[in-house]
Formats: sequence, structure tokens, C-alpha cells
Amino acid sequence: MTTDRPVRETAIEADPRLPTIRITREFDAPVPQVYRAWTEPGLVGQWLGPKDLTTTFDHWDLRTGGSYRYRQLRDGREVASFYGSFHEARPAERLVQTFTYDGVPDGVSLDTVTFEDLGDGRTRVTVLGIVESLAARDMILASGMDRGVTEGYEQLDAVLRTLG
Repeated sequence: MTTDRPVRETAIEADPRLPTIRITREFDAPVPQVYRAWTEPGLVGQWLGPKDLTTTFDHWDLRTGGSYRYRQLRDGREVASFYGSFHEARPAERLVQTFTYDGVPDGVSLDTVTFEDLGDGRTRVTVLGIVESLAARDMILASGMDRGVTEGYEQLDAVLRTLG
């Protein structure tokens, strides 16, 4: 038996005048489930990043003032690692964190994630990332991050179905 679910589009926008990236996506799950899938490392590891990568966590302390570090592997080999600090963790509402790729330690992004209840068991997630320059923003956009975000959110859809 198959269920017809709408295909959700992931919007990735860059204001030409500001060093920002805004990612917006709707999910067919209530805010508490989406927040849970976004913040529990056992669930995050199931959806974060491109489909051909596996995410492993070295450290995950999700609380205001906490931090994280994770690695992404392809066929058992590390291809990227990331780290950051949680500046605010407001359950089922908002996360504010830094995000840094180990390969570019000076390229810190300050990301604010908001979870909006759309009613009918649906949630809109908006991620606003701010970096130090337009050049840094353009480098991130050119890195293929759109594939990782889009595929990751498709995987998040599947994780959310298991939480229902």
C-alpha cells in the first residue's frame, strides 16, 4: 500500500545584498516531532546531509551553552567534519547555534532555526545562516550544500513518518 504524500520543496535563498542564506521547508509532522528529530542525535544522524553519507557524533550537548561535533563518512571514510556551539535551545520553538566546517575553521555561520506550527499537524522550519561576507556565503552556496540540505530533508521526512 502506498500513500500519496505531497513533495515538499526546499527553498534556499540568498539576499544579494546580505551575507545570509535562508532555507525554508515544510514537514508533514507537528512541531514537537520535528524539533525532536532535529535535536536528538540518534535521529539527527539518520537524516543530516546527503543520502550517500553516514553521520557519526563525537559530541552532542544540546542545551543553551552546549556544543557539538560530528563527522560525515562515505564508505567508512571521513569526508567532512563540523562543530559548533548551541547559543539558545528553546524547545519546539527555536535553536541558535554556530556551524563550522573543519576545513574552513574561520568560516563560522551563525544559524537561527525556527519551528512554526502551520496547523493540521504540519510544521515550517526556517534556517537563517549569517556569515562574515558575501564571498563566504557564495562559497557555501557553490559547495553543493543545496544537495545535502535537500536530500537531508527528504530523509527527515522518512524519519518523521517513523515518529508518527
